[in-house]
Amino acid sequence: MTTITTEDGTRIYYKDWGEGRPVVFSHGWPLNADAWESQMVFLAQNGYRTIAHDRRGHGRSSQPSGGNEMDTYADDLAQLFEDLDLRDAVMVGHSTGGGEVTRYIGRYGTSRVAKAVLVDAVPPLLLKTEANPDGLPKEAFDDLRAQVAADASQLWRDWASGPFFGANRPDAKVSKGVQDAFWFQAMQAGLKNVYECIKAFSETDFTEDLKKVDVPTLIVHGDDDQIVPIAVSAMLSSKLVEDATLRVYEGAPHGLPVTHTDRLNEDLLAFIDEGD
Repeated sequence: MTTITTEDGTRIYYKDWGEGRPVVFSHGWPLNADAWESQMVFLAQNGYRTIAHDRRGHGRSSQPSGGNEMDTYADDLAQLFEDLDLRDAVMVGHSTGGGEVTRYIGRYGTSRVAKAVLVDAVPPLLLKTEANPDGLPKEAFDDLRAQVAADASQLWRDWASGPFFGANRPDAKVSKGVQDAFWFQAMQAGLKNVYECIKAFSETDFTEDLKKVDVPTLIVHGDDDQIVPIAVSAMLSSKLVEDATLRVYEGAPHGLPVTHTDRLNEDLLAFIDEGD
């Protein structure tokens, strides 16, 4: 397998397809790099080098006891950039991966980054606080932790057949294959890692990171996202990033890279090509 090794000895798996300008993908919770395959193949066929890694604790990467928080996720991503000597890259992050992209820029800047894309991403802050009164209550994330601890496998099946892809909506058409792929990816993650990642994606405040984003940024979000509601995420992030373009997909669920593959692919290609 193609891997890099971080300073704490964690092996990070990545896939690297195509040639040309690098497009680096960060996946959502509790998935892995496979979640981006449709976009990777499409962009590789259109002249780009596409790279996606499995976050520590997920997929084929190591499952260390520690480091299951955003700073370390960003550090791991920085190590990938360094080891592969990636420059002039386009960063693309979905959900928790959008937080990872944002925190990377907040910690490392954009010397290696030309553009960024946030898809159904968790920034600026999901958790309800005094400063973020429209966020989600901590009890919702406590309940999610309880479900992960009690029966993670069933939770993944419930998410896949329900809110993640909008399969619980009238007239939804989400194949059994798509649902099985979600479950299979999720089952490769370590229980401790996905449990602790809930705190990372729900309680990390990315506000100051977003203010440091100084490259063209595309923010894509479904207005029927039942996992990361658009009102507490994209609508706010698009105001914090100075050079941001917000694109709302009407009726799209959280898993829109799968349910709206063709539309997202074309939007990504147009955004990446723009100005080149």
